[in-house]
This record gives sequence, C-alpha cells and structure tokens, in this order.
Amino acid sequence: VQLQASGGGLVQAGGSLRLSCAASGRTLSSYVMGWFRQAPGKEREFAGAISRSGYSTYYADAVKGRFTISRDNAENTVYLQMNSLKPEDTAVYYCAAGTRSYYSRREAYDYWGPGTLVTVSS
Repeated sequence: VQLQASGGGLVQAGGSLRLSCAASGRTLSSYVMGWFRQAPGKEREFAGAISRSGYSTYYADAVKGRFTISRDNAENTVYLQMNSLKPEDTAVYYCAAGTRSYYSRREAYDYWGPGTLVTVSS
C-alpha cells in the first residue's frame, strides 16, 4: 500500500484544516487507519484512528473533541478534519495503515505515508 497525505499548510490558531490520505496499490478497507503527528524535537505520537468499517474512531486526549477522522473506502481515502487548531498542533502529520488492534501504537501499522506539515500560528 502506498499512502500519500495532503492538505497541510499554515493556519491561524482557531482555524481549521482537512487532511487527506489517499491510498494506492491495495484497498484501504482491509486496514485500520491511523493518524500520527510529530512536532519538532518530539517523538511521533498517536492522534487518532478509524476502524476498517469506519464505525469506530479513537482519539488521543489532546485532540478529542477537535479532530474527526472519517474514511471513504470507495475512494480509498481517509480524512482528518482538524478544528479549533492550537499552536501546539503544529507538526508533521502522517497517515498509516495496519491490521493490528493496538491502534494507538506505531507498531500496529505496516505502511506509512511521507507526512504533511501543519503549522498553526498564534
């Protein structure tokens, strides 16, 4: 599976962005999809995940209530809607595909995209 995230950019605090993760090579419906982020000088951390069907979503406490993950299996695309953005959300955002149940851990994912930069100004 090849993944490509897009939609990053510069936004003011309080603004919104929607990231997309398009897949090729295999159907995304076989995979749990996760979003991770890595701020400068920090470890890559879990942001959220969505089940294969899309019925279940999971979020890190830091983004809960502000970020929403969705997927369109017919379009082989996963989305991350980010609202009420804060400067501390500044990071490179990565999408990942995996088959394991421990969705908040990087080890659960087998395929990673190259990431897209989100910068939130204060």
